[in-house]
Amino acid sequence: MDRERLMSHLRGEQERQIGVRVLDAAEQAWKINRPQVTDFYDPYEQNVAKSVLTAIPEVGVAVFGGYSRAERARLTVYPQFYLTEAIEIPIRVLQARGNFSFVQIKHGDYLGSLMGLGLKRDKIGDILCLEDGCQVVVAEEVADFILQHWRQVHEVPIEVWEIDPEQIAAEPERVREIKATVASLRLDAVAAAGFGTSRAKIAREIKNERVKINWKPTTSPAHEVKVGDVLSVRGRGRAVVEQITGTTKKGRIGLILKRMI
Repeated sequence: MDRERLMSHLRGEQERQIGVRVLDAAEQAWKINRPQVTDFYDPYEQNVAKSVLTAIPEVGVAVFGGYSRAERARLTVYPQFYLTEAIEIPIRVLQARGNFSFVQIKHGDYLGSLMGLGLKRDKIGDILCLEDGCQVVVAEEVADFILQHWRQVHEVPIEVWEIDPEQIAAEPERVREIKATVASLRLDAVAAAGFGTSRAKIAREIKNERVKINWKPTTSPAHEVKVGDVLSVRGRGRAVVEQITGTTKKGRIGLILKRMI
């Protein structure tokens, strides 16, 4: 791996440090045939990292920020032929709630409180402020520590618990209506239609616990879906079964799904 060639376009110490880190990750991923994870990068840092990694055909890169429009994200560098369905998501999402009626709390207050626990900024992803608290995306390896030790913000007591990434209260998503027909209401058939992929591929993702119905994982491709169910595929967002429109002359079931993109 010609490091100098791969980093020749980088400018400044910050960019070169990112380049060194992702090249180390790429070499390690290829050497031991296991994915390697970076810290959280902002969009600029992500672009720098990708500009290096995309020139290395031996590895691929996946981005995990917790939701589709996340600003800060971790990159997972994996060997070229690694089964992507087997990649572990390197983030967790926590929610904090407290009585902030008498004190004005901002994004920086939550961040400062977390860093006051001794955490580094690069272990913390996006923080979404809510009326009574916040949701925060964190590195998987520090989540349990935060759950155990994060007890207050500006002397206001808080309770903290883990939530599913699909429950992140991001700004309203764009919704696309999908009309489809399926042979049955099996999960693999409906999810394949909703996410524009094959039943065989979605069945593998279901068996690898990457698919959830109403926020709960299932490993059964044959699980029967009903109107109102929320289907989520890790890294692909959500689709809601909006309506069953009837049966075609060929016996297929008509569906309308709402896909959040």
